[in-house]
Amino acid sequence: MTKGVWVVFATAILVVVGNVLVLWFLLQSNFSAREEPMELEVMIARQLRHLAMPKEQKQMANPVPASDEVLTEARVHFADHCATCHGNDGKGATQIGQNFYPRTPDLTQPETQSFSDGELFYMIQNGIRFTGMPAWGKDRPEADLDSWKLVHFIRHLPRITSEELEEMERYNPVSRMTLEEQEQIDRFLQGEVLDPPSPAHHH
Repeated sequence: MTKGVWVVFATAILVVVGNVLVLWFLLQSNFSAREEPMELEVMIARQLRHLAMPKEQKQMANPVPASDEVLTEARVHFADHCATCHGNDGKGATQIGQNFYPRTPDLTQPETQSFSDGELFYMIQNGIRFTGMPAWGKDRPEADLDSWKLVHFIRHLPRITSEELEEMERYNPVSRMTLEEQEQIDRFLQGEVLDPPSPAHHH
């Protein structure tokens, strides 16, 4: 056989073996999201994600000029849409983020910061299959300015200040229970006599 045929044959063998190993691992873990991904699995997934992105997308430059105003807009957007999983600081140490498989990544680390602007944008706009990351973009890449602004904010995350984090807390989504509790407090402070809590609220 020629060298080219050997290469194709060896590649096919590696793919089959890889698939068998992945299937074996999934069966061993019972498809549980509680398990931590193996380093090899993480490395392969990262490489596949990198290879799957269109070359022209990787090389796209951010069409939105960086400015304090852009960072402010993106900070509010991130707090409202992204922080539930990623945390305001982007480190992913949230109850939801740490229960995904794989875990929500720390966006401040080199593994994320080393991506090009185009790659970060692509992941925001298109999501990442087989993870909890949804696709947020609806427009053509050139027109999806909100996602490009988020790229600037992700670049800023390693240097985010405590003042910025405190401001972001005002824009984080609030649960219905928290809203009801705040409403009860406001009514009490206004002098209204409240009914005692129902037994359902006691544990």
